[in-house]
Amino acid sequence: MQATIRFIGLDVHKAFISVAIADEGRGDVTSYGDIANTPAAVSKLARKLSRQSLDLCFVYEAGCFGFVLYRHLRRC
Repeated sequence: MQATIRFIGLDVHKAFISVAIADEGRGDVTSYGDIANTPAAVSKLARKLSRQSLDLCFVYEAGCFGFVLYRHLRRC
């Protein structure tokens, strides 16, 4: 089965965001590493991952950092 959705898990901290990736229908989760917690770094991640022909689904906790992240990702 060919995956059509890529789940991007974001663990948001004040200075950085830990990123993990899992494709739909697969049990494997891959650590992408950490990125800076800046709008530019989040935009760069979204651009890089969207180059593939998969729908991206960003997953993160809704909290003080999550709402800012949500608003930024909606603009990407």
